[in-house]
Amino acid sequence: MTGEESEKRVPTNLRLLRIMEIVSAARQPVSPTEINRKLGLPKPSIHRLCQTLLDEGYLAREPGSRRLRPARRLRDVAAGILNASDIHIARNQIMQAVAGEIGETVNFVVPEAEGMRYLDRVETAWPLRIQLPIGTHVPFHCTASGKCFLSSMPQASARKMAGALSLSRQTGSTITEPERLIAEIDTIRARGFSTDSQEFMDEMNAVAVPVVSQGGRFVGALAAHGPMSRLSPDRFEAAARTLQSGADQLKESLF
Repeated sequence: MTGEESEKRVPTNLRLLRIMEIVSAARQPVSPTEINRKLGLPKPSIHRLCQTLLDEGYLAREPGSRRLRPARRLRDVAAGILNASDIHIARNQIMQAVAGEIGETVNFVVPEAEGMRYLDRVETAWPLRIQLPIGTHVPFHCTASGKCFLSSMPQASARKMAGALSLSRQTGSTITEPERLIAEIDTIRARGFSTDSQEFMDEMNAVAVPVVSQGGRFVGALAAHGPMSRLSPDRFEAAARTLQSGADQLKESLF
């Protein structure tokens, strides 16, 4: 039996899962035709299956095109998996070690339509700390985690997103020009970590590195933030190295 013949025998519910897997693994929105290159189904079948996932809220169309991307319901499933008790415990243990070494609050932050969302946190022991509760959404363009996510995208996609974002000014240091943000993203991509030097909140600095799956897909950002008096720019590189060590452990242990 050929691979194509075998694929045609797969039950419908597993085909739907395969489509969600393909869309989730793609680094940019994909068309039904591109999805079907991996499945080899009749054209009406692939369009019907994709439409089912659109109707159920697992996929969404990229604005202005027929390309598909994960929608809220699929992202909620992923977030639920990331918060499963055993995964959460293992992730939190790694984060505690990272926070202990850096001496500041460490966060695991994931991208959503509303911005970057704080999914998990280990607080610093310092009495002076910056409160950003779990579940909070923060902007893409002026946070270390948000710029980390943007730098994980292909260059053309990052440029397109930078041009579409509302680059609202949060502080006097916020980047509000698309070309400056694109240049910053290029620097982050080459350097391997992102920073926020009082761009989101006065007197607060942050550093972030990407957490990727075994297949190299961006899963979230591991970030540290603290008052600029403690997390000063001369500490950024050392903090990034510690965060990267934690991100590597997360990749090996969980993804």
